[in-house]
Amino acid sequence: MGYRVAVVGATGNVGREMLQILAERNFPADEVVALASSRSAGKQASFGDNGTLKVHDLAKFDFKGIDIVLSSPGAKVSAEHSPRAAKAGAVVIDNTSYWRMDPDVPLVVPEVNPQAIAGYKGRGIIANPNCSTIQMVVALKPIHEAATIKRVVVSTYQSTSGAGKDGMDELLNQTKSFFVNQTLEPKKFTKSIAFNVIPHIDVFMDDGSTKEEWKMVVETKKILDPKIKVHATCVRVPTFVGHAEAVNLELERPLDEVEARRVLAAQPGVLVVDRRENGGYVTPQEVTGQDGVFVSRVRVDPTIDNGLSLWVVSDNLRKGAALNAVQIAEELIKGYI
Repeated sequence: MGYRVAVVGATGNVGREMLQILAERNFPADEVVALASSRSAGKQASFGDNGTLKVHDLAKFDFKGIDIVLSSPGAKVSAEHSPRAAKAGAVVIDNTSYWRMDPDVPLVVPEVNPQAIAGYKGRGIIANPNCSTIQMVVALKPIHEAATIKRVVVSTYQSTSGAGKDGMDELLNQTKSFFVNQTLEPKKFTKSIAFNVIPHIDVFMDDGSTKEEWKMVVETKKILDPKIKVHATCVRVPTFVGHAEAVNLELERPLDEVEARRVLAAQPGVLVVDRRENGGYVTPQEVTGQDGVFVSRVRVDPTIDNGLSLWVVSDNLRKGAALNAVQIAEELIKGYI
């Protein structure tokens, strides 16, 4: 049996990646519909290596008969149209931040908590976590099972694609202007991103953290374990694709680097590249277009009892967004719809 699938936000960075991954993984779809705003209606969206789809106006689209919706249009748009699609009978897999902390909406990373998918019937919506949270919890899952994580301190190095096409364009244009001795004022970011790092992603909260940092805290608790303490510092860096994270863990039980590498390597979706030599680790540039969560620099932290440190890298547009959504859809059709 084939499914009817709609991709909302099909002309954005993540939407384009969703279409590509659906084709790459031969998702059993009899029909795939590309949806976007009226500005993009009538344009063509790439589907796989050779195919194209006509983009339809989301506001005018009737979701009746659609089985699965992969949605990444922005939170405000999702708030309006994801319930509309669910009411028409579709299961919505939503990549925006709007539904993630709704108690009636499961927040799912298939390698970590696939059983949570069963909760979709409350609203007909399944939430895709934040990109930084996804790659971190995939790496944390086997360590938590082996030694129980008490506390996580994470610093992120997040690429400009996490802020959409405008973020990538701003990095490119500011870099070009530097070499012709011009200055372009920032528009997408709060300060110049070219040759710089910015410790500010999303809005500030009352406690001084940013909303991106808050997301990593609450989403990790919802997905993995509410008892885990999480402290995050999220930083935008001048790269185009791929997020990296320096993760420091305090465990309940000792876990040395040899055993940590072993349990990480056995975890679905994780690839361990950890040689203590020049280049024996993974960087964001190398993981662009890759599906896995890569772990390097595994080592004991001797400054605390049962301490462990990791370097975690992943393609934020794939595993951090589009691929995770498609993997949820793959799990969904195995036994939930």
